[in-house]
Amino acid sequence: MKIGFIGVGKLGKDAAEVMAEKHEVLGYDVNEVQPENFEMVQTIEEVCKDREMIFIAVPTPHDPAYDGRYPTAHLPNKDFNYQIVKDVLTEVNKFVNKDQLVVLISTVLPGTIRREFIDLIPNGRFIYNPYLIAMGTVKWDMVNPEMVIIGTEDGSMTGDAKILLDFYYTFISEGTRYEVGTWDEAEGIKIFYNTFISTKVALVNMIQDVAEKGGNMNVDVVTGALERSTYRILGKAYMTAGMGDGGGCHPRDNIALRYMAEELELGYDLFDAIMNAREKQAKNLASRLVIEANKVNLPIVILGKAYKPDVHYEDGSTSILTGHFCESAYGSKYKVSYDPIEPIKAVYLLGHMGKHHDYDFPDGSVIVDPWRAYNKGDKDITVIHYGNTRIRK
Repeated sequence: MKIGFIGVGKLGKDAAEVMAEKHEVLGYDVNEVQPENFEMVQTIEEVCKDREMIFIAVPTPHDPAYDGRYPTAHLPNKDFNYQIVKDVLTEVNKFVNKDQLVVLISTVLPGTIRREFIDLIPNGRFIYNPYLIAMGTVKWDMVNPEMVIIGTEDGSMTGDAKILLDFYYTFISEGTRYEVGTWDEAEGIKIFYNTFISTKVALVNMIQDVAEKGGNMNVDVVTGALERSTYRILGKAYMTAGMGDGGGCHPRDNIALRYMAEELELGYDLFDAIMNAREKQAKNLASRLVIEANKVNLPIVILGKAYKPDVHYEDGSTSILTGHFCESAYGSKYKVSYDPIEPIKAVYLLGHMGKHHDYDFPDGSVIVDPWRAYNKGDKDITVIHYGNTRIRK
């Protein structure tokens, strides 16, 4: 099948490369990109010409102040910025016809397509198809999706939805679950999926705070019991308390939903509570780092500046957020450094789960491990399993 792919960035490039293993793909991006297995073109007209499907994976950004690596609770509620999507749809409409299927992937709030996008693309056949993919595992997620989300105007399995699903079946298992709904429902599935994860992370870290402040409790005993409660609680994913929720999607999705709750006058705002909880949890962890640093008169070092292991992206990094609170709440004395090339004697925060077991911590260092997994062995260091007060001396 002949495919056009607009928006070949940090997610789109990997997604398009997966498609190109089975199909003829042309890519377009405003930035210079060097894909492994498909050709880039210079204009939207070229990427649309003679293509059976045109995928659009352009960003719906917030102002950088809203990306989640620094506090956001004090900022005014704000929707995503949809101008890039609007501009691309307007341009694509000039070069497509009813023989071509236009597939939008970008994350938007429920109702956005119906209110703001659909009138911009009358010349092509339109379908909404957001992805559940994550930085660092895009290609694996493309081939092994938890589900395929498809949004059509009336929510039915239309001919276009079937064409799209058959296209995916060329590189995913035909047994893969798919969910078809209206544009609004598909928008909701995508964004509330992310928010559900944020809620789980906020909840298990609240239990961690209770353990830390109340005493005689190991958070892992509590969350372990909950994760095995599959009748009412849906499974073990994201049920390990540690660092807060992060990344380029979850914090900003909750900020946008905060805006929606206000606009719809719901009378309550779970999303605001989630973001406030995320920031308070980071501040509590920062407080513990500062307490330990005061005890031993050592600097603070955070290992794992990126928002999760094995990626270099820092958007929404709770390591940076925690470091920010160390410095802003407790003074310049607690200037934080990240991922030093040479180990120094310090109070360390292990920002990434299971990634620092081989680190050569100098004697006399203090290790604060919010994942409760580090074993010091015979090293002359102090290890604090943050959230486990049952075994703390």
